[in-house]
Amino acid sequence: MADIMTPAQRSERMSRIRSQNTKPEMLVRRFLHGQGFRFRLHARDLPGRPDLVLPKYRTVVFVEGCFWHGHSCQKGRVPGTNPDFWQAKVACNQARDKRNQRALRRDGWRVIRVWECQLAKSKTRAAALARLVSRISG
Repeated sequence: MADIMTPAQRSERMSRIRSQNTKPEMLVRRFLHGQGFRFRLHARDLPGRPDLVLPKYRTVVFVEGCFWHGHSCQKGRVPGTNPDFWQAKVACNQARDKRNQRALRRDGWRVIRVWECQLAKSKTRAAALARLVSRISG
């Protein structure tokens, strides 16, 4: 199936996709702050610029988009249009994520990933956030 947008329209639409302060990230931040956790945001001095850094617990949290990081859920599937490009793009993102995770662990950080799909529905959201708190403090 052909793209219904011109390259300029597609480029403009893609440029609006944010990498920081996304809805799932804001949800996690509000919840953790309400639970009494204090953290730094988007630490440039750490590999991968983690979304949240909890120095007291020596823990970093990445709130990942399922599509962009190749999660094995419905939201993480490859589009039918230009699948070779998207598979290569996601594979590069996953390789970068692994490199950053190894570097963080080597430096003594605990790495936690929260997936966008876990926060989508209220049932899974509550369980995911409770699991996050137990992993941080446990």
